[in-house]
Amino acid sequence: MRLALISALVVAFGCAQLTPVDRALAMVRQHKDPEAIALLREELVKHPDDLPARKLLIRVLANEGDLGAARAEVDELAKRAPPGDPSPWIELGHAYELAHKFDEALAAYDDAATRAPESPLGPREGGMRCARWGEATEALTRLEEAVKRGSRDAETFHTLGLVRVHLHDLKGAAQAYREGLRADPESRENLLGLATVAVLSNDPASALIAYDALLTMVPSFAPAELGRAWALAKLGKKAEAEKALDRAAELGALAADVDKQRAALRSP
Repeated sequence: MRLALISALVVAFGCAQLTPVDRALAMVRQHKDPEAIALLREELVKHPDDLPARKLLIRVLANEGDLGAARAEVDELAKRAPPGDPSPWIELGHAYELAHKFDEALAAYDDAATRAPESPLGPREGGMRCARWGEATEALTRLEEAVKRGSRDAETFHTLGLVRVHLHDLKGAAQAYREGLRADPESRENLLGLATVAVLSNDPASALIAYDALLTMVPSFAPAELGRAWALAKLGKKAEAEKALDRAAELGALAADVDKQRAALRSP
């Protein structure tokens, strides 16, 4: 849990210079949460509108199990955040997640979506979390709402694609993955998603295109070479499929997977 907290804080606040937030984050890394809390409270007495410091304080308090104090800081953040900013309720959701109160966390993300109806951040956060918790139907409505509100990043589309695959909407999944690639043409996850949809749809030609593109990005990606072998075999190109299996084995693909495909390829 601590590693997850630190990773989230690094993403949220960065480490460009030694601000009070940076110093507090260093304390968190050293398992000195009480010292970090004291430093952040001191900073907020001097600069009550230091929103990054207040957000960090919310998370550290939650990690310490003091949800009451964390909620009080959320209320203060809500007073000082710009109009239409959903971050106070998103931070509350993060606090509940750190406390393993997942129903309350989702309610906070949904509250963020309601309080900031123009922002995609609330439904995106809720949708991403539902997807990670394995709640595909709950994730779908939130992620589609986030896209409707303007969320256009590759990660959102990739997660939406995964959710649609789980719900057996392969056409919708492919559409999401293509949108993800439009957002970021270098998104390997969305390209792999397209390949997966093609395999599930028994469309070897499309799968081959996707796997070839993946191997252009990552020449050592053994699963893509295995996928390529499957597609070539389906297209009747047995010699090329054999070479792809050889290459997959060289790249470290599981021998059982290679042997299974080779046996299928050589069967009458």
